[in-house]
Amino acid sequence: MTVSPPLDDARARFLLRAIHDAAIAASQPARLIRGHVPPAPAGRCVVIGAGKASAAMASALDAALLERWGPGVPVSGVVATRHGHGAGLPSGRIAVVEAGHPVPDQHSLAAAQAIVAALHGLTADDLVIALISGGGSACMEWPVDGLDLAGLQALTRAMLESGAGIAEINTVRRHLSRVKGGRLAALATPARVLTLVISDVPGDDPAAVASGPTLADGTAPADALAIIARYRLPVPAPVLAALRQAGPVVAGAGETRVIASPRRALEAAVEQTRALGLNALVLGDALEGEARELGRAMAGIARSAQAWGDPVRAPAVILSGGETTVTLAGSRFGRGGRNCEFALALALALDGLPGVWALAADSDGIDGSEDAAGAFVAPDTLARARAAGLGAGEALAGHDSYSFFAAIGDLLITGPTHTNVNDIRLVLVT
Repeated sequence: MTVSPPLDDARARFLLRAIHDAAIAASQPARLIRGHVPPAPAGRCVVIGAGKASAAMASALDAALLERWGPGVPVSGVVATRHGHGAGLPSGRIAVVEAGHPVPDQHSLAAAQAIVAALHGLTADDLVIALISGGGSACMEWPVDGLDLAGLQALTRAMLESGAGIAEINTVRRHLSRVKGGRLAALATPARVLTLVISDVPGDDPAAVASGPTLADGTAPADALAIIARYRLPVPAPVLAALRQAGPVVAGAGETRVIASPRRALEAAVEQTRALGLNALVLGDALEGEARELGRAMAGIARSAQAWGDPVRAPAVILSGGETTVTLAGSRFGRGGRNCEFALALALALDGLPGVWALAADSDGIDGSEDAAGAFVAPDTLARARAAGLGAGEALAGHDSYSFFAAIGDLLITGPTHTNVNDIRLVLVT
């Protein structure tokens, strides 16, 4: 199937959705995890995990272990996922706890405590399989002494609103947690540990995903202290004092495999793009910075591609991945996540340019804390908004992109996708 311009709106949206869905399909645990089943242990297997994809990973792994090992090996464990992300998955021998995200809640604490309890009494004959994906930093948490749940929640909200990058946020989380930075691997000693990771971080460093429950990343308490000071984060004085006295984070042990990543998702999207008869330009899988600034930048690239065939000749799709940020300014905010904010800034910068459509979405199906994965942009986005009495500039200034796209019917609603390989941004130029 190929495409020839000009496109109508329905066809353009269909193409964007097909490319997006190819990236999601290539990142599904059920498709990937069977290739990573290790030899059966002499003792038992304990499965732990955290993240938006962990329930789907656990369901797929349980089925694969039963198929490969048979019923003779005892399998148990606990994984933590975001509220709603375990629904509809086959139940098995691995318990699933649904918990808060992006702000941890009481269920996050209960999940962490259950996971720690599952690691008690292991021997060298046992195997621990850790299933880690993005979102695990919030879904599973047990803060250090001196920081209670309310304080942790306040700190998390402050970090999310500060404009700090995800690596900075996770550095703070790691050093204020009992279950991050390799600490779970230390608790599993002397059992062998295999960590399977679905990456949502730039560069696919497995120690950075979910703040590395089984892997240390080389940061020190001094790094966390510097970030806390830079963004003036609300950390209690006794906790700061303890950080100043703390030593390096314990190193994780065992084997680690990244089974899905933003790069591989983009490769699948490119393959689908070309199968549809479109050229593809990949800007990278690790783009960061302010969502609105990236929206303006990708609009400029689309304009150049349409006018001059540079840096890619139309019809084409410009693709990017990574995780942007939204720095909240002012005292009143609307609703929206980083992908909707990117899409709104892109629409404003394109200013109704004919022949350009876009789709920006979080691969886990949840853009920030909303029920949308992201949003579509079309040549008539601003015109339809004006007809509905909406001001795009005002919505962007008030960080109300979700409400803007909801009003004109351009939200992408997928529900939980059971994976998490960060954002997928697609700009179709004809």
